[in-house]
Amino acid sequence: RLRRSALKFYEIIVKPLSGLGTPLKGDTLFGHVCWQARYDSMLLNGGLDKWIAAYGERPFAVFSSAWPKLWIEGKAFYALKRPDLPLSLLFPAADKNRKIRMADRKEEEKKKWLLVGEDLCIDLKAAEYKSESDLTLLAFGALTDETRRVMRGRDIKQLLMTSNQPHNTIDRETQTTGEGMFAPFSMPATYFYPELELAVFVLIDEEATDIEKVRSALEAIGARGFGRDASTGLGRFDLGDGDEINVPSLEGADACYTLAPAVPQKGLFHDSSFTPFTRFGRHGDVLAVSAAPFKNPVIMADEGAVFVPGDMAVFDKPYLGSAVCNLSKSDPRTVAQGYAPYLPLKLEA
Repeated sequence: RLRRSALKFYEIIVKPLSGLGTPLKGDTLFGHVCWQARYDSMLLNGGLDKWIAAYGERPFAVFSSAWPKLWIEGKAFYALKRPDLPLSLLFPAADKNRKIRMADRKEEEKKKWLLVGEDLCIDLKAAEYKSESDLTLLAFGALTDETRRVMRGRDIKQLLMTSNQPHNTIDRETQTTGEGMFAPFSMPATYFYPELELAVFVLIDEEATDIEKVRSALEAIGARGFGRDASTGLGRFDLGDGDEINVPSLEGADACYTLAPAVPQKGLFHDSSFTPFTRFGRHGDVLAVSAAPFKNPVIMADEGAVFVPGDMAVFDKPYLGSAVCNLSKSDPRTVAQGYAPYLPLKLEA
């Protein structure tokens, strides 16, 4: 088992330049980096095949999903998904009047974001939850003067906005669109609030690679496009800083809050609370046009899950989960990131 001290923890800032057809989730970032390593033998010491073979016991990198990073009065905060815990636990009822409690609960349901400071510690008793409109007000206050003037008066109440992007398929015989498979269609894409920065956290085994190589891979991905519809201009981003940070720790922690979709190990957790997420994966690059381009579906616990371990030895590692194998009919070596970095959480008072 990989020792905690063998891993380095980094934050990498992603600056979106376009919309995204595919969300920046940890498992998808991992897959894109693997394709970069396939064609650049310098990214992983010893090559991709060596580290993929060992991935089930020793992941060379574990990526988080991308999270908005906001600056409030000169201090950095991360906007994370509200933990997948019952609202009654996150917002204990303070009023005995049923009508008031129901009105309060409606307002609490809107607060889908959790603000966490740079120490990445979650204190449920002092947690600060925000709605989409709350976050956009904070993001507006951090804009440069010029962008603020442009944005003033615009009614934008979301940091991440979904819009449908039209597509046309051309019938090569008639050179027109038409009925059936050639009819125009739309696909959703996610767009971001101006100047919004996203933070991706990554655990790196420095016997396998280092932060500069990982950044190099991500820079190439951002230049060519990430995910679906990259050929139409989606998925472009630049990188900001990539600083090493301390692995989050919390005295008395008894639960784990995941920063990426995960497939938890069997038998290690006696309680959990999560939203199921099914990854209908598809191969990239040359395997995308193979006879079997689709991977087997994987049911994961989406980011923001809370797992309560039965053994505190779980906290010896800064990630949880497992490798996902037997995914592909095109290439049996294929694996998916079922691991996730986590933040320690204290549930019991």
